[in-house]
Amino acid sequence: MKTVILDAYTMNPGDLPWDGWEKLGDFVKYDRTPKELVVQRAADAEIVLVNKVRMHAEVIAQLPKLRYIGVLATGYDVVDVKAAKEAGITVTNVPAYSTDSVAQLVFAFILEHCQKVALYSQEVHKGAWQTSPDFTFSITPTIELAGKTLGVIGLGRIGMKVAEIGHAFGMKVVGYRRNPPAALPSWLAIAPVETIFKTADFLTCHCPLTPETRPLIDAKHLSLMKPTAFLVNTSRGPVVDEQALADTLNAGRIAGAAVDVLAQEPPSNGSPLLTAKNCLITPHLAWATKEARIRLNQVALENVKAFIAGKPVNVVS
Repeated sequence: MKTVILDAYTMNPGDLPWDGWEKLGDFVKYDRTPKELVVQRAADAEIVLVNKVRMHAEVIAQLPKLRYIGVLATGYDVVDVKAAKEAGITVTNVPAYSTDSVAQLVFAFILEHCQKVALYSQEVHKGAWQTSPDFTFSITPTIELAGKTLGVIGLGRIGMKVAEIGHAFGMKVVGYRRNPPAALPSWLAIAPVETIFKTADFLTCHCPLTPETRPLIDAKHLSLMKPTAFLVNTSRGPVVDEQALADTLNAGRIAGAAVDVLAQEPPSNGSPLLTAKNCLITPHLAWATKEARIRLNQVALENVKAFIAGKPVNVVS
């Protein structure tokens, strides 16, 4: 079988080996594939792997040899799963590979908001500590997490990991999941979304992108938040109404926000969040630690091997 990876660069920019893939036989990888070349490059492949390259129904219809689509991510909204299933194509994803890495960035955002590490370091380097009459100095108050309320919308693997870290910091944790599991730790309270927006000091979103969550964080929900609250989104960009969030931040109605994702990536047409006050933005890198990419590479390869062996795993179609 011929295997083609259409956008290999983000998973492996050159610091991971490809030897496991090459042992599959006929293997071709492209760092990036523009949409006009997707059909051409995948035309002879039975197995295609993608990260952000979109496999629409019209693309799938032009690939009669295609038997398998492997998504190099957990979210698989880049694939028209219904069209793939109708065409007899197996679609798989890679669950849980980035759980620890994403949770780590969530708290990097939260701790930066609380401690202002970058700000204080910059001021020290400018000489502010050298000229201080005291052993310390204060530019802005810092915040202790213990006793604060952490709201977690979406209690999948990542949401639960974030909740566990919050609990370890001594935070009160309240979460929402459409179908919560029967067994939950005693320290984790379940509440409606509106209640979480109203009560959270820190609110972090870990829900999938669906018609119901596009957008979930809108002007209505933002209006419920405390003026001291801090919002984090590391899920999908369209989960947030960017203009509504920018308006909220610029008006000072919440204390700040941090996003690792935007509605358009890269934001070549701009985003209101790029110029919003008190908004931390990183370029969709929560998933991309080397450790997480190693796991992603390994599981994606095992997914393909399982499919070839006739025993597919991590199937989402």
